[in-house]
Amino acid sequence: MSVVATVALALLAVTAVMVVYRLVRGPHALDRIVAVEILVTTVVAGAAVAVAVWEYTSAVLVLLVLALLGFIGSVTAARLAEEREDMR
Repeated sequence: MSVVATVALALLAVTAVMVVYRLVRGPHALDRIVAVEILVTTVVAGAAVAVAVWEYTSAVLVLLVLALLGFIGSVTAARLAEEREDMR
């Protein structure tokens, strides 16, 4: 594995640790929604680095589906949180 890939994966691991901290300690539901979205994005980025290093191109479709599911999930959660805010 190249030095660039190692550094990228290390930075993504640090990002994941910080995001999990925010996910656990987030005072509001919207903080947790954003943390989950960033965590999904971090996982997709880490998998993309692994795909680039090992040249395993058939996993690109899996990355696309995971990114799409993360986007749809965050939009749905944001709409739910907005509806709950309107009900107060």
